[in-house]
Amino acid sequence: MTQFEEKVYKEVKKIPKGKVSTYKAIAIKIGHPNASRAVGNALHKNPSHKLIPCHRVVNSKGECSGSYAFGGKDAQEKLLRNEGVKFINNRVI
Repeated sequence: MTQFEEKVYKEVKKIPKGKVSTYKAIAIKIGHPNASRAVGNALHKNPSHKLIPCHRVVNSKGECSGSYAFGGKDAQEKLLRNEGVKFINNRVI
């Protein structure tokens, strides 16, 4: 695991149940404001789904990832809905 990935995972662990963040927000918080895609790549390699809640990270439009690594977009939305996250037109509100 790279230092960048460690920073991403540490930041994602801070997202509380029922809340979401974006790839861009995570990138900014770890000091790499232009690394949104790299954040997504790191989350795609998440070594522990139970410890690192990467399903709580959505894109800047509030949409779930079309390639969510653990079962696709529908699986990510289902996990978020189970935590109380609301959606309108497939976007987090």
